[in-house]
Amino acid sequence: MSTIFTKIVNGEIPSHKIAEDENFLAFLDITPLVEGHVLVIPKKEIDYIFDLDDQLLSGLMIFAKKIAPAIQQAIPCKRIGVSVIGLEVPHTHVHLIPLNTMQDINFTRAKMKVTSEELAQTAEKIRKFL
Repeated sequence: MSTIFTKIVNGEIPSHKIAEDENFLAFLDITPLVEGHVLVIPKKEIDYIFDLDDQLLSGLMIFAKKIAPAIQQAIPCKRIGVSVIGLEVPHTHVHLIPLNTMQDINFTRAKMKVTSEELAQTAEKIRKFL
């Protein structure tokens, strides 16, 4: 059965895309920790990040590296934090999170509630810097 991320890749579920190429997709988390929280995934559905072959793993990180500066320019922050947890969805994904404090990357705190319109505005702000 396809994961929610595969359904996003296949266009079965809408998303707020930031960037895409033939192997990877970056899109906004719909329940972000902070504004500008982006998920970066390989299009190929593989559950555990360390099951990716070396080329796909390095490509994922290089793709994420291109997205991070755009987030940082669009969303005022000190850094872009990177987290790989992998328990929420069985499809490899990297969280890129604008950070001003350590609490910005605390996954145990309440997530933001944002509208689709707010997500669309944030996605547009980030895409302007790609």
